[in-house]
Amino acid sequence: MATLAQRVRGGERRAAARLMRLLDDGVSAGFDALRELYPDTGRARIVGVTGSPGSGKSTLVDQLVRVWRDRGLTVGVVAIDPTSPFSGGAILGDRIRMRQHEADDGVFVRSLATRGNLGGLSRSTRDVVAVMDAMGMDRIVIETVGVGQDEVDIVGTAHTSLVVLVPGMGDDIQAIKAGILEIADIFVLNKADHEGVDRAEREIRAMIELGGDLDGWKPPIVRTIASSGEGVLNLADAVDDHLRWLDETGRFEDRVRRARVHHVRQALRDRFERRLDRAITEQTGIAGLIDAAASGEQDPYSVADAVLAELSVG
Repeated sequence: MATLAQRVRGGERRAAARLMRLLDDGVSAGFDALRELYPDTGRARIVGVTGSPGSGKSTLVDQLVRVWRDRGLTVGVVAIDPTSPFSGGAILGDRIRMRQHEADDGVFVRSLATRGNLGGLSRSTRDVVAVMDAMGMDRIVIETVGVGQDEVDIVGTAHTSLVVLVPGMGDDIQAIKAGILEIADIFVLNKADHEGVDRAEREIRAMIELGGDLDGWKPPIVRTIASSGEGVLNLADAVDDHLRWLDETGRFEDRVRRARVHHVRQALRDRFERRLDRAITEQTGIAGLIDAAASGEQDPYSVADAVLAELSVG
């Protein structure tokens, strides 16, 4: 009987969905299967899509999927949704928005809840991306939750990062000034039929000029109207141009290495948090230290150092 990893490697969608659920729940069997699959990763091209809520990211992703499928590419979509305070699950459900692709075996859509994770991504995002990669997807799109300048986490996972902006939204331009400029490989000026599009493009271009060429690549600005599909072909071409530039300059391997390092760091954080949670519940010494901080008897820094010392010998 084929193992779960073998079934995923063979492109079985139900097996992939089951493995993603195990990984999202932190079940050890899921990590065992992912270890078996990991040598099959590193082939997909990963595109991150970020921007403020209301900028049209989901519609844009839907249109990009359509273009890539027309070009014969298989596509995985990881949609990061805000966490429900009641169920802990994803409350937007981007799979509902992309039902036109449900019958297409060349598209795999997975929604993940942030579960309180900062940076715009879910804790299991990189694991789910690895599963889609091992399945043989040509493109994997990660759509972040859309919370402003906290979106910078996407740069540690994606090979090409798109920042979606809308004319007339001052917060978007402010977000650029706050640091999002540094993560954008391509700027997407969506809803380009809205008033103020020329001004918005001038402001973005001025920010690009101030920043200079990042790594030798100057981010282009692509105008789109995602609701009608206008400009999406140009955007897909811009993504191809950037991926080609990464290959030609040897920077693609650098981004793959960076993504793998981020994956290790995330795995370390997750394992430490799980170990800490167990220790607080099961080890009276650590529980006592936490209580001392809660009562004000100890400062948080001394308690943190003491907990680390306990865990290092535990």
